[in-house]
Amino acid sequence: MTKQPGAALTPLAMAVLALLEERPMHPYEMYQLLLQRREDYLLKIRPGSLYHTVARLAEQGLVHAEGTDRAGNRPERTTYRISESGTAALRTRIADLIRRPIREYPIFPLAMSEAHNLPKDQVLALVRERIGWLDNDLTEIDALHDWLTIHQVPRRYWMVIEYLRGQLDAELAWLRRFAIDLESGALTWDEFTADGVRVAAPTDTGHLGHGWGAAVTDDVLAELRGGGTPA
Repeated sequence: MTKQPGAALTPLAMAVLALLEERPMHPYEMYQLLLQRREDYLLKIRPGSLYHTVARLAEQGLVHAEGTDRAGNRPERTTYRISESGTAALRTRIADLIRRPIREYPIFPLAMSEAHNLPKDQVLALVRERIGWLDNDLTEIDALHDWLTIHQVPRRYWMVIEYLRGQLDAELAWLRRFAIDLESGALTWDEFTADGVRVAAPTDTGHLGHGWGAAVTDDVLAELRGGGTPA
């Protein structure tokens, strides 16, 4: 089976190709523009990673070196231009990512799935600290949204800010409900000693525990999706 162009493009590779769709430029200029445009809201930007990404794209024929220049005592800088195959790869990758959701495995849900390994009071304190950080992020996003609106920047260039705000809203709402349930006792929790040792809970054979996922077989999941109520 022929591999589709762009199937292996990393987020940083997509960002580089998108910049070169605008005009040829050298990697340092790409790095500056990505930071100036607040693209670090969307992906991790490191100079070394960016230069490596550009080199990989050149090896794949998705970009081409167009020439070098030198300003003063600075090292030579190679300017790159996107190729036709690079444009095709970028557009294919964008379309694929919009078309169908993929599991991206962010690390926070994993941490929350294992939060039962910490004492209740510690989890409450940590969640409230996270809420504080996210509230600060929300304030920043709202201020940025207002600035973009006032300056009449075409919405197609920043509509992702609205998406990021929606994510923040959803996470904050869930965390606040979680904190209320945990503090009130509506969400039961293991007991720990003052030294942080878990107090063994009595075994309850009538209920599934940490290994509940093993009971959700493919057949059970199929029935659930169909609206059934499996035993």
